[in-house]
Amino acid sequence: MDSLFTEIASYVHEGEIASELAYETARFCLMDSLGCGFLALAYPECRKMLGPVVPGASMPGGCRVPGTPLELDPVKAAFDIGTIVRWLDFNDTWLAAEWGHPSDNLGAILAVADYQSRVKGESLSVKDVLTAMIKAHEIQGILALDNSFNRVGLDHVLLVRVASTAVASKMLGADYDQTVNAISHAWIDGGALRTYRHAPNTGSRKSWAAGDATSRAVRLGLISLSGEMGYATALSAPKWGFQDVLFGGQPITLAKPLESYVMDNILFKISFPAEFHAQTAVECAITLHPEVSGRLGDIDRVEMETQEPGVRIIDKTGPLNNFADRDHCLQYMAAIGLIFGELDANHYSDEVSSDPRIDALRDKMVVRENESFTKDYYDLDKRAIGNSIQVFFNDGTSTERIEVQYPIGHRNRRAEGIPVLQTKFANSLKGVFGEEQQAAILGSFQNSDALESIEVKDFLNLFVKNTDGLETALA
Repeated sequence: MDSLFTEIASYVHEGEIASELAYETARFCLMDSLGCGFLALAYPECRKMLGPVVPGASMPGGCRVPGTPLELDPVKAAFDIGTIVRWLDFNDTWLAAEWGHPSDNLGAILAVADYQSRVKGESLSVKDVLTAMIKAHEIQGILALDNSFNRVGLDHVLLVRVASTAVASKMLGADYDQTVNAISHAWIDGGALRTYRHAPNTGSRKSWAAGDATSRAVRLGLISLSGEMGYATALSAPKWGFQDVLFGGQPITLAKPLESYVMDNILFKISFPAEFHAQTAVECAITLHPEVSGRLGDIDRVEMETQEPGVRIIDKTGPLNNFADRDHCLQYMAAIGLIFGELDANHYSDEVSSDPRIDALRDKMVVRENESFTKDYYDLDKRAIGNSIQVFFNDGTSTERIEVQYPIGHRNRRAEGIPVLQTKFANSLKGVFGEEQQAAILGSFQNSDALESIEVKDFLNLFVKNTDGLETALA
């Protein structure tokens, strides 16, 4: 058996989480991920993805999708939860050789937890959900440290599928061998092309790709429980294994033992729904807004420095065709910050993007790599995500060069960031729930011990939208 399969399965079944920081961070991650989902429900393009695969095929007593009245089978519920969490690119993130968003795994974790609680009658608590989150974060994030799938054209949601399959199979009742089998199937599935994240094909699939991965993970977990065989060398088999077929013959490795490193160091997107390599650039731009916004016509050039991944992934020139194109363009996000002094999801709309000042400013931007930023980005102790901006005017004057190394969602700024994260969550509830329900939800997160002891089915009762019809619920 490929050792990676057995190491992951052993961690899922036997690993003990000793870090109190990991549980504390996981509580905030659960809160924030749900909040990102509630914010996404305001968008019709997201809502159209939700509900049973076949209209009318509901499952009374099944899995709930927070913020909606839906009750679904666990496979489709995982898709829906994963999709709303990910839709706005506002949930937590992890930057390494491969990056991604470990809270994407919550789609599978919450769906299976509710299914096991309501349908199977198991007594699962929020503490069990948090433990599963920590382990899914760890599997995805540690695999990402050394193995870069995007460099061979595969999308990072491959790791969401692997992590969710491992954790979901255990939650569904799989034994060790069945979990190993399920993990082998997750690798056999290969990987989606990441063409939908890059020009000329950038599009909205990137907003539901993680939901799709968590859905497939639950399906693979259920298949493994049926007694379906696994494949011992699905990774390493010469010619036909994942490594030879899709990874250039390179071995896939774990950079560190699986513990709680990823949850301990996770990055929250707190202030801006922006691709994370640009978070500090937007902060720089907003800092310069008061000095620049009244002199846009006098700008000669804007010099921006970023890390190597920032250049490779989000340095974009030319036309931007849609929401997904714009929220992955460094110059667009910085231009919004300089012009408007803020950035929210609405700034990626067709209406806002038609403002001629945005493209005029983009045309004056010069982006280059700062090698120091790159070095600190890959330093596992620092994990910085540096950016800088300086604006030069036609009269020869310039602004100060503004540099920010760590975004507000970084562990180094956690004390500053958590109150803002809590405000973000509170604001996310206002468009979905009434005042009494908002108060109950906020109250559930006030005491960590009480939160962890809540039964999953009772916890998810807090987020049910009690009305008929999804469109009515979200109107």
